[in-house]
Amino acid sequence: MMEPRIVNLKPKKLIGIRVQMSLTNNKTVELWQKFMPNRKDILSTISSDLIALQVYQPNHFQDFKPTNEFEKWATVEVASFENVPLNMESFSLEGGLYAVFDYIGSSNDSSVFQYIFGTWLPNSIYELANRPHFEVLGEKYKNNDPSSEEEIWIPIIEK
Repeated sequence: MMEPRIVNLKPKKLIGIRVQMSLTNNKTVELWQKFMPNRKDILSTISSDLIALQVYQPNHFQDFKPTNEFEKWATVEVASFENVPLNMESFSLEGGLYAVFDYIGSSNDSSVFQYIFGTWLPNSIYELANRPHFEVLGEKYKNNDPSSEEEIWIPIIEK
């Protein structure tokens, strides 16, 4: 299917909002509806890209169930944490090795994640690292559109 780029990410500063959720209690739409009207209040943005970030418990994927809870963030990257708007939080994304998949397709199509975790990762020289996963939603991102483009960043370490 698709081969990722392997990138050694430098740390990033993010500002946004978060919610606890699971796949069976998916609150992604509500999260972004709450974030988007207020993103203009974030002053030190580095780009117009949006970053959707997930923080999973260490055993989330080993004992995977759709009811497993995780933290989901709607964020943008910033130069500093000096002016964090009210009702928002800062998040320091640590650096490290990531597999970056350039994905074209609907954000509702989970087959890309089935490929990443079920085919690519087990057959690669890498294993999942315990760091946040995220998607970069740039100017070619169109929610639920089959022609939408995004980058899927999966944290990895060598086996």
